[in-house]
Amino acid sequence: MLVPISWLKDFVEIDIPVELLAERLTLAGLEVAHIHYIGVPQQQVDGVNWPTSDHLVWDREKLVLGAIREIKAHPDADRLVLAMVDYGGDALEQCVTGAPNLFAYKDQGKLETPLWTAFAHEGATVWDGHSDERKLMTLKGRKLRGIYNKSMVCSEKELGISEEHEGIILLDPRDDYVPGTPLQDVLGDVVLDIELTPNLARCFSILGVAREVAALLDKPLREPSYDVVAEGASIQGAVTLEIREPELNPRFTFALLRDTTTQPSPELMQRRLKLVGQRPINNIVDVTNYITFEIGQPLHAYDYDKLVARAAGKAPHIITRLAEAGEALETLDEVKRELDAHNILVCDERGILGLGGVIGGAETEISDATHNVLLEAANWNFINIRRTMQSQKVFTDAGTRFSRGVHPSQAILGVQRGIELMRQTGGGQVAQGIIDEYPLQPETVHVDLPVSEVQRLLGMTFTVETAADILRRLLFDVEIDGDTLHVTVPDHRLDINSDAVIGQADLIEEIARIYGYDKIPSTIIGDDMPPQVGNPDLMLEDATRDLLAKLGLRETINYRFTSPEREALLIPDGMESSLPEGDYVVIRNPISSDKTVLRKTLLANLLETAQVNARFNTRQQLFEIGRVYLKRGDVLPDEVRQLAILLTGPRNASGWMDGNDNALMDFYDVKGVVEGLVAGLHLADVAYCRNDDPASRHTSFHPKRSALFYLGGERAGVFGELHPQVAQRFGLVDAPVLAGVFDLDKLFASVQDRHLVRELPTTPPILQDIAIVVDADVESAKLERVIAQAGGDLLKDIQLFDVYQGDPLPEGRKSLAYHLVYQTNDRTLKDKEVAKVHQRIIKTVQNRVAGAEVRM
Repeated sequence: MLVPISWLKDFVEIDIPVELLAERLTLAGLEVAHIHYIGVPQQQVDGVNWPTSDHLVWDREKLVLGAIREIKAHPDADRLVLAMVDYGGDALEQCVTGAPNLFAYKDQGKLETPLWTAFAHEGATVWDGHSDERKLMTLKGRKLRGIYNKSMVCSEKELGISEEHEGIILLDPRDDYVPGTPLQDVLGDVVLDIELTPNLARCFSILGVAREVAALLDKPLREPSYDVVAEGASIQGAVTLEIREPELNPRFTFALLRDTTTQPSPELMQRRLKLVGQRPINNIVDVTNYITFEIGQPLHAYDYDKLVARAAGKAPHIITRLAEAGEALETLDEVKRELDAHNILVCDERGILGLGGVIGGAETEISDATHNVLLEAANWNFINIRRTMQSQKVFTDAGTRFSRGVHPSQAILGVQRGIELMRQTGGGQVAQGIIDEYPLQPETVHVDLPVSEVQRLLGMTFTVETAADILRRLLFDVEIDGDTLHVTVPDHRLDINSDAVIGQADLIEEIARIYGYDKIPSTIIGDDMPPQVGNPDLMLEDATRDLLAKLGLRETINYRFTSPEREALLIPDGMESSLPEGDYVVIRNPISSDKTVLRKTLLANLLETAQVNARFNTRQQLFEIGRVYLKRGDVLPDEVRQLAILLTGPRNASGWMDGNDNALMDFYDVKGVVEGLVAGLHLADVAYCRNDDPASRHTSFHPKRSALFYLGGERAGVFGELHPQVAQRFGLVDAPVLAGVFDLDKLFASVQDRHLVRELPTTPPILQDIAIVVDADVESAKLERVIAQAGGDLLKDIQLFDVYQGDPLPEGRKSLAYHLVYQTNDRTLKDKEVAKVHQRIIKTVQNRVAGAEVRM
């Protein structure tokens, strides 16, 4: 929201530096992102640090207000004229200029009414208006087609106001203009760029910001005039109105202006519109935009004669209704729009006139030939307007304001202010009376606020008079009843809740804002501390994140939305889906075509992230913790927490000391991450099983290079190398993709409140190795369990260090070699003790594992 200070001063006195005002507004919740200076210097204020601006400061001696008294033809150039300028000196200054907007006054002799403009003396610094690049120049005297010229009448571009360079600045005449007045005092301005959040709907206008400034500075607010000079025939019978959906259109008003002239707006109105980012068009359209920005009530103007013509010469009958199937509308932006069933429309009996609250139709728009204007000021349901803008992909200043909330009471003020400004700028007669349909009037909000509650929440003492004064400065109506304030909320404050408790909190926030958050002292909470209850699940989530980060993985956070087509890429051709059964949870209003449902797995999102990152990093180690959504009938879906991990690329990060070690990560890297997670969470009764059983396998993973993860005999996840076809579909073909998906709720359910900790050993270990030949389909985990049971308390650790297949072993056989660590803390073991246990292990393995042989 751009707020020119000169416009703001129409409504409130500002007696502090602009930089300090910007600071005060920011602290009150209206964040001033930038300050734009136009011709005036930036001020340095103690304690306020705004970035230094590099704008052009107009020299008070060399850039002044000039009055063009006469315009003569140039004797040697048809495209140049001689402007005789009164700059407050002893004689007129002759300026050679090619400004096209002066040619109409050529050779008229002395002008009865001077043309007021910006005048630059020799030596003045201005922007080069003829350069495509932004650069400054200093005026120097020289001949132009034989006539010496040392000064200039300026365009907006040369002064840095805008990029307009088609003509010089011509100001509307005023009685208080004096030639030679420093231009800073006439056109100098400062514009605040305020970043408003949606809850600050009341501030989407100059008047709305002025209300805040008046409260902050404790100054009276000067409301604009809403008086109308209505001397024309009555509006009754000239137009009729029908509202079919009061919930979507609670109020609609019309005013009528007859016999007006469509022409350029006054210079001041044009200048202000440019300062807030609007392009002036003509006085009728400009007034609608001007009122939108001035008081925050959007307006729409119709060519009344076009409406009458559509009604075959009768009084038009205007209807607001919902769109019907197959209807379309060409809007003012020359786009033909297919309408949705929820779009609220303004229509007549012949068809659609506009998209209510958002944008008008092209057929009844204002043109240079317009002489009779029907002005609309209405109110619309903010949620419906928001839906309409999203579905129709059209975003307008009117829609922005209505989608955040405008009170219906503002409509009558907008139509009165607008129709009078149209009369003032174009002449004509305003019809007596206003068409005003108001079927759904909101109730006035009342809140009772005990001062004790203010003190309790803010932690400081407020007298009842101080709290009441602040609220009154914000235009609340306040009655004091002992230590309680009975507060009536003004119409424009739609953000104050009618609920007793929430409404009190809203009012206390207003008191704190205006008093100053920076002035509220830091205090210890006066209330009793609430019971401190731990959140084990949240703590375990954080612990899991920390563990994975220590293992070298980086966390990603993805949208919880996806599409069935994206998750279908996880299913290789000809295989059954391993995704949870059942339909997807469908989103009614998806933000895009690839985000139409809630996800059933984290894996697809993580693969998409890796696909994007692959353009920049060949080595990726990622994880995500989030929820997946499983539909169950008509009730809310099950929200299951999942953990997904992904590894791909070289095992080691590249560096100058790496040499030629470019080995890629494989199954054992992801297994190492899983084992690190198991150890860090102290999970017990963990088992791994091959992912090759057609009845239970996870088809997204490679059948020979992946494993199922079990906790307490229950399946809790899968990890390993991704199926090559799945990896290829996601564009990850340069290296194997290792991944894992785990049910986080099952993992956390297996975490014990306490876990055993081994004391540090005080005796030396005895290390021995054992190599066992078994059938190729025997799992190492099974063999380790047998060895551990046979080793008893003396066997402290088992570690597989080699797997071998090939000569001289027969086909179908493999050798598994283990490091065995024997140790006890109460004594140093003897070789005979260890040998006895070692032999027991050998015999037990041979007896319990079919075909097992110990290699000597």
